[in-house]
Order: sequence, then structure tokens, then C-alpha cells
Amino acid sequence: MTHENGEMLEEEETAVLEAFNANEYESVLTEQRKSTLVESANASVKKDKRINIRIAQRDLEALQRKAMQEGMPYQTLIASILHKYASGSLTDSR
Repeated sequence: MTHENGEMLEEEETAVLEAFNANEYESVLTEQRKSTLVESANASVKKDKRINIRIAQRDLEALQRKAMQEGMPYQTLIASILHKYASGSLTDSR
């Protein structure tokens, strides 16, 4: 079978796609679990605290340049860096 993007599908992929298209799959996500996941997602993006910090001008300018390259406000970039560090997903490359 060929996928809509023209890519050939493996036999197992074809079987899964056909079963999905025939509505043979049923979600196991309960309303309670869905509610919990929605609350967690909303809490993770909630920005309800403001901080003021002093940093070197050259660091701020470097962050502003990086943010411009990424197409985002520099405050958003800084918040993203802090979030990644706090959640443990920012690692030191040294």
C-alpha cells in the first residue's frame, strides 16, 4: 500500500492504517486522565511571576541576537532557557 505522500508502507503499517481507517481503534484516554493532562499542560505554560535580574550587557546583546535569529522576543528565549535548566533538559556541553 502507498501512503498519501507517495511513500510505500510496510505490511504492518498497512494493517494499522487500514484498521484505523475502519474505526477499529478505541481511545483508552479517560475523561479524568484527559482533564489531568490538560491541567498539567496549562500549569506548565502559565507565567505568573516576574523577576528582575542584572546581567552583563554583552550577554544581553548576545541573547538578543540569538533570539532574533530564532524569530522570538529575547525575554521568551531567556524564559525558555531557564525552563529547560529547571526541568533538567538543558545540559552542559563541556
